[in-house]
Amino acid sequence: MDKDFNVSGWSSLAIHAGHEENDVQAHLTPIYASSTFVYDSAEQGMRRFSGEEKGYIYSRWGNPTFSEAERKIEAMETFGLNMEVKGILHASGMAAISTVLLATLKSGDKVLSHYSLYGGTEELTQQLLPGFGIERIIMDLRDLNKSEDAMKNDSAIKLLYIETPANPTIQCVDIEELSKLARKYNIKVVVDNTFATPYLQQPFKYDVDFVIHSTTKFLNGHGTAIGGILLGKDLELMNTRVKKTHKMLGGNTSPFDAFLLTQGMKTLELRMKRHCYNAMEIASYLSAHTAVEKVNYNGLASHPDFEIAQKQMKHAGAMLSFELKKGLAGGIHFMNRLKMCVRTVSLGTVDTLLSHPASMTHYGVGKEERKKYGITDGLIRMNVGIENLEDIIKDLEQSLDI
Repeated sequence: MDKDFNVSGWSSLAIHAGHEENDVQAHLTPIYASSTFVYDSAEQGMRRFSGEEKGYIYSRWGNPTFSEAERKIEAMETFGLNMEVKGILHASGMAAISTVLLATLKSGDKVLSHYSLYGGTEELTQQLLPGFGIERIIMDLRDLNKSEDAMKNDSAIKLLYIETPANPTIQCVDIEELSKLARKYNIKVVVDNTFATPYLQQPFKYDVDFVIHSTTKFLNGHGTAIGGILLGKDLELMNTRVKKTHKMLGGNTSPFDAFLLTQGMKTLELRMKRHCYNAMEIASYLSAHTAVEKVNYNGLASHPDFEIAQKQMKHAGAMLSFELKKGLAGGIHFMNRLKMCVRTVSLGTVDTLLSHPASMTHYGVGKEERKKYGITDGLIRMNVGIENLEDIIKDLEQSLDI
């Protein structure tokens, strides 16, 4: 696609953005399965290593197959915003999270976050960061007054880490208002945008500093490759300290995984529209079911974060969770009866995935600790897929016969 041609919609962007012609004029960017790259001369090598000349050196530092995926996600996160960001592809979402935390925090600093976080982020901030002298503060960031008090009264807080919608309670926090507070107290803001995708939510619109995705999920869309990306609006910071941290941690992705990601993103808009339609219908169905105590879905007016989701998201998305009245036994029974929907962790794939945190991902966490984060014994997390809606409901119906 010519650089002077401005596309008007998401599907065109997702298909064409980031692609550049290659030496052999291949329709798709090849999988550059090479660990290193060569130079025409010693002088060119010197220019590459000094940064005087752009070019690839070593695949831990960058690769042409990575570049297309990076540019495509940069374009999607800034579509219509008239700004430039830099993205760095990682081996996983956790690698991207590790990079941003270690690139922006030092011993004595604190990170402020909320109490509904992805388990890997929870473990990293709770168990590993203290070893580096970095402390985390957890609070309900939906309370803006308390959030500001924390920022104002503790100058050691250097980073605000937001995950919205959050995992697995599907809570939302107000990106715009929290970002305003963070700017006021010179605190950088990171948003994990995995659940929403840039199609449904663009955090850079609200002046955040960094956006993270586990590209394993909706961006890839098919469960074929692990990956992550970190994007930042401070280009100098991204090209210096953040890039150096990424290289030294060794969290680079692989060319094959980057290739699969690029192909998956081309159908992002089509997939998300079907995901979202199905999810809204499923949420309404579950809300009326006698076996269900509560449904957590931001598309329902009954959800406490409904208005926030309406403000900053195009649609409430594909993720929901629901509580069964019969608790742990009910959750296990329900999971065992599934016939089409898939029993597994992770999310973002085209098929419907269900997990029971109390017997799976959070089995080792004490009941009281889980309840504090809204993870009850009967909570089921659901990635609503793009199958025929009638078939999803049919499987849920027979599984909920408890």
